[in-house]
Amino acid sequence: MAHHPPKRKTIARDISWLSFNARVLQEAADPTVPLRERIRFLGIFSNNMDEFFRVRVATLRRMIQFGIKANMHLENNPQQIIDEIQMTVLNQQGEFNRIWEEVLKELNEQKIYLKTEKELNAEQKDFVRNYFEEEVSSDVIPLMIESIPEFPALRDKSIYLGVVMWKKESALKRKYALIEIPSRTQGRFKILPSPKADETHIILLEDVIRFNLPDIFSYFGYDQYHSHIFKVTRDAEIDIDEDVSTSIIQKIEKGIKNRRKGQPVRFVYDREMDPGLLEYLVRRLNLTKRDNLIPGGRIHNFRHFMDFPDHIFKEKRQRKKPFDHPLLTERRVSDVIMEKDILLNFPYHSFLPLIDLIREAAFDPDVTTIKITCYRLAPQSKIINALINAVRNGKEVVVMIELRARFEEEANIEWKNRLEEEGAKVLVGIPNMKVHAKLCVIRKRTKDNGSVLYGFVSTGNLNEKTAKLYGDHCLLTSNQKIMADVNRIFSYLEQPKLGFGLLKDCKYIIPSPHIAKQEMLRLVDEEIKQARKKKPAAITLKMNSLSDEEMIQKLYEAARAGVQLKLIIRGIFCMYSEHKKFETPVRAISIVDEYLEHARVWVFHNRGKENVYISSADWMVRNMEHRVEATCPIWDERLKEELKDILNIQLQDNVKARWLDNQLSNEYVRTSKKKVRSQLEIYNYLYKKTQVLSETGSY
Repeated sequence: MAHHPPKRKTIARDISWLSFNARVLQEAADPTVPLRERIRFLGIFSNNMDEFFRVRVATLRRMIQFGIKANMHLENNPQQIIDEIQMTVLNQQGEFNRIWEEVLKELNEQKIYLKTEKELNAEQKDFVRNYFEEEVSSDVIPLMIESIPEFPALRDKSIYLGVVMWKKESALKRKYALIEIPSRTQGRFKILPSPKADETHIILLEDVIRFNLPDIFSYFGYDQYHSHIFKVTRDAEIDIDEDVSTSIIQKIEKGIKNRRKGQPVRFVYDREMDPGLLEYLVRRLNLTKRDNLIPGGRIHNFRHFMDFPDHIFKEKRQRKKPFDHPLLTERRVSDVIMEKDILLNFPYHSFLPLIDLIREAAFDPDVTTIKITCYRLAPQSKIINALINAVRNGKEVVVMIELRARFEEEANIEWKNRLEEEGAKVLVGIPNMKVHAKLCVIRKRTKDNGSVLYGFVSTGNLNEKTAKLYGDHCLLTSNQKIMADVNRIFSYLEQPKLGFGLLKDCKYIIPSPHIAKQEMLRLVDEEIKQARKKKPAAITLKMNSLSDEEMIQKLYEAARAGVQLKLIIRGIFCMYSEHKKFETPVRAISIVDEYLEHARVWVFHNRGKENVYISSADWMVRNMEHRVEATCPIWDERLKEELKDILNIQLQDNVKARWLDNQLSNEYVRTSKKKVRSQLEIYNYLYKKTQVLSETGSY
């Protein structure tokens, strides 16, 4: 009797994630998207794919390697998932190459030409020769790989030029060499002098090097060169050994070093590569056919295309500028939030009020303490500068910096050192737990010798750079009930040894680990109860990922009971949204557009007295069980309405929304109604509110 594997009750998370990246690729393919944005989406797709291999594929590999010992939530059959990944990735790669060809055609129509080393005129040749000599040559170190007994460790984020050299008269005697392309120091794109004033000619850095190969290797007297780009993607999981005596910093620093030597999980190469060189590289890198050898086009590391030169495009950038929240233009931010709650909606609202809030606190003689959590910070962080000013002004400053924020480890260690030098107290995490909550609490003395707390709870990072691109919500408040809970979370962060009890003491904010999950299950149960009594029951959830098996099972139960479910999930979505046993059809969509949807908002009908929350947590095992997160209720009726209005605009999107169906088809939501592109409509909605305020005085 044939043995059929049990039918999965959920979609494998990695397959769902690839489906999300396919939606990013759809944006790159969409001819209505401006060309520079299409190039940026190709860059994002490529960067996502790199990260996926460095983290997820590497994890599945480990599962196969170590069997059950791997300390993670085991997928049913990691090998089967890897095979499925390979198929999907190859198809997506094909689609990527097709879109890139189209984009190149369109660039040419706009008289923007990417020139290879073989297509240069005499003036450009001179330019490339000089540019190489003056700027690049000192960063180019060729490696004659055959004469090196120990094959060099190839860096994960770099691209390499594999070179084959020979003399015309003795073609059999071939030499191999490697050159790392120094894109970190030089940037990838160089604008060439162009023959006509209305044309732009660009050359890639690797082609500058290709052009100069005869000079680089002149010593050897070769006259024939073939060169092809390849890259290696490595396992980027940081294994933190449990040696108690080493500090977390040392462990992470060691982990970063090891990451450079992580197992290769993908080898991407130019399909035109010399077969002898390919075979040689595969052998020296100890790769097998199973190791995701992926043939690609001539260009790799497309993630650099996120930084494609912007000024060369004729049409100006369409992106709308953030505007000030109307209530925060005239007065100090802290004075306004002492009177009422404010909701900032990024990237529509300006991020400045958050920086101003800390700046004001730094100078306010009555402020005694500032406590804040940081996960990902901007490279020149104004938040950090404001905190340093506060320390210098004699305030107690406590900063929780998550050193294990993936790929930000090095930057965050630097921030930690800088803050400590200034005299701030820096907390660096809790064993086996990431701190992902986005919180700030400021304590201020009052006239009667008491004190008052104010601050914010946010869904997004305190990063002024990404706040212009990520859709997030941030509640600025002086509500003492909320702020007392934020304070309780900081008590836990400062003394984790005292245990989760400190988190359990929260009365209104729902923290993770563990507590949020129990509370969410209870809230869904409440809706199920109502639906079974044939009373109105509804849940609207917006988040980045929904993959927690227990939560999904609970949502299945809700759908069978007749609870109206509306889901807006950007990325991983492991739930089957269609089932004949669902009493009410589930509406599940994903919006991928110019801004990255990053907010988490949850609405429960609650017998007509709606519960509305904003959160830093997705419904994933890691957010529910292995991270400190904060989910905050919104009580102010005006703000509740605002959040619901924004969700409703998103649910009506019929331009950039895709159906999340069981087949992962990523079909666009198309309705005959007028076109609603939610990101544009939200901008207009919030902007209109600003105008109403200036005319009527009410918001």
